[in-house]
Amino acid sequence: MPRFKARTWVIVLAAVFALLQLANDTGRDTPDTRNYLSYALSLRGDSKREAAAATIDYVCASRHAEARRERSVDVVRFHSPGPVGRIPEECRRELWPEVERRLRNGETTAHTVPFNSPRFMRIFEARPGYPALLMPFVTVFGVTWGIWLTSVFVAAAGGVLVFLILRTLRAPPAVALTGQALYYALPVGTTAMRPMTEGLQLALTLAVLWGCALALDGRTRAGATMIGGSLLLLFTVKHSQAMFLGLCLVAACAVIAVRRKRVDQALRVIAVVAGCAAVGTVTAAGLLNYPSTNESLQDLLADHFTRPDRAEPWPEFWQLEFNFWAEWLRRQFLQPLFLVALAAGAWGVLRQRPAFAAFLIAAAFSGVINQAGHPDITIGDRLIVVAWVLPVIGLPLLLERAVSTIPALEMPDARPALGADRATSRV
Repeated sequence: MPRFKARTWVIVLAAVFALLQLANDTGRDTPDTRNYLSYALSLRGDSKREAAAATIDYVCASRHAEARRERSVDVVRFHSPGPVGRIPEECRRELWPEVERRLRNGETTAHTVPFNSPRFMRIFEARPGYPALLMPFVTVFGVTWGIWLTSVFVAAAGGVLVFLILRTLRAPPAVALTGQALYYALPVGTTAMRPMTEGLQLALTLAVLWGCALALDGRTRAGATMIGGSLLLLFTVKHSQAMFLGLCLVAACAVIAVRRKRVDQALRVIAVVAGCAAVGTVTAAGLLNYPSTNESLQDLLADHFTRPDRAEPWPEFWQLEFNFWAEWLRRQFLQPLFLVALAAGAWGVLRQRPAFAAFLIAAAFSGVINQAGHPDITIGDRLIVVAWVLPVIGLPLLLERAVSTIPALEMPDARPALGADRATSRV
């Protein structure tokens, strides 16, 4: 059997992943999807009513498809379509009156369609990055396939970035391909396919980590460009995550510097770029009048501003925070895949690539911080999904010694692995 180059297998894995996603071209949307979609349609020039019509049609068609699939396997009602056919009409009757009322009241200045109060919609107005990516896809391919293709592009790119990180860490091609496959197979791939910001956040976080690996390999200029550019783009997707990630990377540099008792050029570059990004994020968010921390608290505690604001939100928030993590841990102990994967991933990167470990753990911890800022158990695990980068990259490294006995896939470079402090390489 002919041997393929690893780059060929990267394309094959991404293509197989994309083909598998054809089984679910609809039914992935969430309530937030409509806000991002209407933003994208507004960016291409649609009027508010045109954007509302296209968005509501997509949401209602998705609800209909999902209900039809569920009814087809219902053990009691599978032989009868029942009221499923009425779902699109009922969905439109649910969504259109509120939109019409708000449009008549003059809520037309924002990019998003006013599905909710202006105060709530401001949160999405501060996230133009994902709608900007979505806009050309929905313009060329239509709403349904445009959203699907955007999700496939973002999720596939995340897997490719995992491969590039592991190759830059001088992992064998088979190990790097294992990381790419894990990204697609684990829950992180499912989340990346949802038409929301999480997939793009994951891809940009991985791009930042690739920049860290490049800097550790001595390519500081390329690394700085990748880190700074990715954090800038992440600011447009979700500015709070850009700040969390920047601060975590600075903390990782500090830990490494204390451990080594010296600061080399790579650490200096990463710390400066990440620190400037964090400070720049706070400054730019203030200048752009993005929703504040207090506004985020009120959104959380007042059920998206549908209830009166809390006079003293912080005591309630800390009580909810404690309750959330207690319940979250209880559920994780019931199904401990995530915790075990985190531990194994941390062990793998600390054992095999200690120079890079601090940055990978820091990036994963930024996902924990993101979840801590939104302790809502009903949302699920999508807010903490960035933490999956730790097992996705760390677990393949645990297999490195075993894989070293397998004949290597052909690669243009065949340099020997470096030591722990320079465990990176060119792709």
